[in-house]
Amino acid sequence: MRVFDGRAADIVTDRERTRSMFAFTKETGEPAVRAWCPHRQVAFGRRDARADGYEEARRAAADRGFPAVERAVGGRAVAYTGSTVAFARAEPTEGREIQRRYDRASTDLQRAFDRLGVEARPGEPPDSFCPGSHSLQATGKIAGLAQRVTDEGALVAGIILTRDADAIADGLAPVYRALDVPFDPASVGSVERAGGESDPATVADEIERALVEGYREDTGDRQD
Repeated sequence: MRVFDGRAADIVTDRERTRSMFAFTKETGEPAVRAWCPHRQVAFGRRDARADGYEEARRAAADRGFPAVERAVGGRAVAYTGSTVAFARAEPTEGREIQRRYDRASTDLQRAFDRLGVEARPGEPPDSFCPGSHSLQATGKIAGLAQRVTDEGALVAGIILTRDADAIADGLAPVYRALDVPFDPASVGSVERAGGESDPATVADEIERALVEGYREDTGDRQD
């Protein structure tokens, strides 16, 4: 499995790095993984971009110091403060079902949380940011997963809230209000609030480790 380390110099090139990782897997058939801390931003989903209040939501994000970007994977808006960990695992699609990939990724994240001292469980509180069926919670939502599938490969990606729960809630509240999507700021959790080891670099390392281990155990891939 190929590991893509680090964060690129700016938002645009950093996002391109994940696209390059996915392209690598689609071209070679070799799985790849990445876990890192993106630059400060609010990433909007495709549904957001079609909403009547989208431009107002972008302005609200910018007013609070969050550059606005659009992403191809995922649902509603998510915020990154610089301490938020993002992760992505690219893998071939042959013989692999969507739900199986979600289940495996969720199990892998729970393994990482166990090592970090967090008792995470599936689900999310009502009116969470980026609401969806594939989330983990511990004193609030701390992780969300999404998936992009093509004929050549699948990308399971998501975020882990390590710290800055209040800053994320404050940044997202006016964004969701503009989009006319229910959002409860109290639903935002973090590894720190759950009492775990919340250093972003440590969290990223544990997530990367768990994603690699989980894939190899599931597929029998024991190569370095």
